Amino acid sequence: MSNYQPVPADRFTFGLWTVGWRGVNTFGDPVRPALDGADAVRRLADLGAHGITFHDDDLIPPGSSDTEREDILKRFRAALEETGLKVPMATTNLFSDPVFRDGGFTSNSRDVRRYAIRKVIRNIELAVSLGATTYVCWGGMDGAETEAGKNDHAALDRLREAFDILCGYVREQGYDLRFALEPKPNEPRGDILLPTVGHALAFINELEHPEMVGVNPEVGHEQMAGLNFAHGVAQALWAGKLFHIDLNGQRGIKYDQDLRFGAGDVKEAFFLVDLLESAGYDGPRHFDFKTPRTEDMDGVWESAAACMRNYLILKEKARAFRADPEVAEALAASRVPELSEPTLGEGESLSDLLDEGIDLAAVGERGYHFERLDQLAMEHLFGVR
Repeated sequence: MSNYQPVPADRFTFGLWTVGWRGVNTFGDPVRPALDGADAVRRLADLGAHGITFHDDDLIPPGSSDTEREDILKRFRAALEETGLKVPMATTNLFSDPVFRDGGFTSNSRDVRRYAIRKVIRNIELAVSLGATTYVCWGGMDGAETEAGKNDHAALDRLREAFDILCGYVREQGYDLRFALEPKPNEPRGDILLPTVGHALAFINELEHPEMVGVNPEVGHEQMAGLNFAHGVAQALWAGKLFHIDLNGQRGIKYDQDLRFGAGDVKEAFFLVDLLESAGYDGPRHFDFKTPRTEDMDGVWESAAACMRNYLILKEKARAFRADPEVAEALAASRVPELSEPTLGEGESLSDLLDEGIDLAAVGERGYHFERLDQLAMEHLFGVR
């Protein structure tokens, strides 16, 4: 059995906003001190992480002078060089400032939309200088509470326009950078544009440079809509669009809990890890969680370490599940391998299919034995096999 100690090769990454979250909520003030970016780098490196990510405002507080900005970046870069921690991804905060109360790229106010694009481009420059190759975009304020107040057709036009502009800028500069849309159904807006993985994938096809844009699905966001996250990730992989992923925990259809990974729907977390490890996903395993307000800073680092440990535990269990001869037998009995066979075989035509008969009565009585297969997965997850 492994000791489940993460190493940089595991490609575990954390947002600065996650370990740096101060425990605020709608009804509660901050309970933890502000966390310096350089200190976060060193602490995550000590835990065995691969990288750190950030919003522009996480790393450089709004209102910082040019001198303060340079000092922050100097210390941050020094910590990265000292530890070897990477910056695979960055993003922009287009939601905290009151100017974004009606969104960034889709605000009804044209001057706000123009400012949002400038803000993103400024942080793209920093992201690229730090080695980031993925730029995540979460439009949490790009939505509405009332249908009368938002022209959805125009909003989607403006969203497409923003990404066409940004992709064009990246291409002009010759940067090795691609964008990842992060879907979410609601919160903080009553309804958010591109609420699910499926919505995001459809939107990407309408862009001028769809090859530059993928998705960054998050566990809790899909589950907030009552959807199966592993299925959403599978479709993103199938489309070649899983550019990044946010791992956390969620317990049911409610507010976005951002629990540590594995602390929500454990069975779905198991099949998610099984999917990522078997499908050849080679991107970061990024944790977007928030340590509960009950915890002090020691609890924050315990929670961060637990995210990685839980992933490694589930990874070991998924491997054992796939290596189990009884599971292989159950998969065959459930006809799972048969689904990978083309419905029309090589050299066959539609006429071959139309001329074929079927014993409907016999096939209609066929059981698929999914319960046995599912129980084997549960027993591996419970640790009794």
